[in-house]
Amino acid sequence: MVLGIVFCVCLVAANLLETKVVQLGPLAVTAGVIVFPVSYIINDCIAEVWGFRKARLIIWMGFLMNFMVVALGKVAVLIPAAPFWDGEAAFDFVFGFAPRIAASSLVAFLVGSFINAYVMSRMKLASGGRHFSLRAIVSTLAGEGMDSVIFFPLAFGGLMPVGELAMMMLVQVILKTAYEIIILPVTIRVVRYIKRVDGSDAFDRNISYNVLKIHEL
Repeated sequence: MVLGIVFCVCLVAANLLETKVVQLGPLAVTAGVIVFPVSYIINDCIAEVWGFRKARLIIWMGFLMNFMVVALGKVAVLIPAAPFWDGEAAFDFVFGFAPRIAASSLVAFLVGSFINAYVMSRMKLASGGRHFSLRAIVSTLAGEGMDSVIFFPLAFGGLMPVGELAMMMLVQVILKTAYEIIILPVTIRVVRYIKRVDGSDAFDRNISYNVLKIHEL
């Protein structure tokens, strides 16, 4: 439950932070890079400990919570502001721009997250539960790569030069994967702790990888 809550909060925060492009030295990236990789780390933990079916449930919950925040933000934008309030322009920029960002983010998130969970699940079966570090890195690289390939053209296409867009996509994948690698010692300890306390260590034998079968828990 705790991991699911943090997962959803990370996604909502990332969705809002994606509206800002920041400069890290010579690199231009979206501010969502601060928190979004955490969702993939949690995805790895859930898929590793409880299996693909629980990961599928959490991914769809994250999708719905993100959609709810975007919808509520849009309603707030449409409600007339008080005459004395001077923050309308800034508020509208974040929540008015959010639908395009959100639509792109949600599609990319679903594809990337499910690929991440699928790769974790299949590699765990193939390795007999060994080599968690390798599985975490490979699944993140696959998921983050697909996420960036989908998100950036949909969210920023036509708003910046193609070369800059391609570079941003590449940088995001590299930074997010590096994030995973750097924090991997923490992830390993968290997974070991949860397995010991919860007593779970799922192997996804004879399950359906259909992402729509949410009822199969």
